[in-house]
Amino acid sequence: MTTRRPLLAMGAVLATLWSLWWFVGRTALHAEPQLPDEICFVAPAVPYDPRSGLQRDAPRPVPAGARCPVCGVFPSRHPEWAAQLIFANGDAYFFDSPLSLFIYLRNLQRYAPGREAAEVAASYVHATGDGGWVPAQQAVYVWGSTVPGPMRRGNLPAFRNPADARQFIARNGGMVMRPADITAERLQDLEPHRMHRAADRI
Repeated sequence: MTTRRPLLAMGAVLATLWSLWWFVGRTALHAEPQLPDEICFVAPAVPYDPRSGLQRDAPRPVPAGARCPVCGVFPSRHPEWAAQLIFANGDAYFFDSPLSLFIYLRNLQRYAPGREAAEVAASYVHATGDGGWVPAQQAVYVWGSTVPGPMRRGNLPAFRNPADARQFIARNGGMVMRPADITAERLQDLEPHRMHRAADRI
């Protein structure tokens, strides 16, 4: 009888420990994974294809599988907002919006290590309204409108000329901006977590 009590007590302790182990293990399996504050998306360049019939630095159709190197989304899902950049060697990158294009240009060291601004041969944005490509440095942009961009936040819709931009502003608010007005500080206001303090000059 005296031997049986310690055995029963030991059995109860072991059963309790096993129950705790099972519960903790099961909870760990079903726990939500911890995601980092910032996720890095690898967006490979789209090389130039001579068979396309296009000039090396001409605007290209947005490939279905291309990902924005800034935010990781697929620009082909929102073609009316898409932008693109072409390097001198023919490599192209596609963006979900003009905003992402300007963030990329201001942060080349972050998003394109080893590349320099001098290697950029051309950049284009979709003109709101007609949907055609227009050189990014010739386009007119609207800052602060009520129209959300593809990431459901305010964005920089692009226009072929100031008249089109003013018509858009009459309906949706905002103000006209030229590329030179889109400073690192303004980009920081729109996307603070994607802009480095020490941004490149463009």
